[in-house]
Amino acid sequence: MEFLKDLWGFMRERKKFWLLPIVLFLLLFGVLIVMTSGTAIAPFIYTLF
Repeated sequence: MEFLKDLWGFMRERKKFWLLPIVLFLLLFGVLIVMTSGTAIAPFIYTLF
């Protein structure tokens, strides 16, 4: 959590809010990969791509 606090502080201080959608997309994509790596949902997720 400390990393996220530092990242938010960096973005707020230097007005780099355009980084927020990039970070959120990468986090979402990472969670999607982890969740579908060994589950029964994987074939349904793969059809989206």
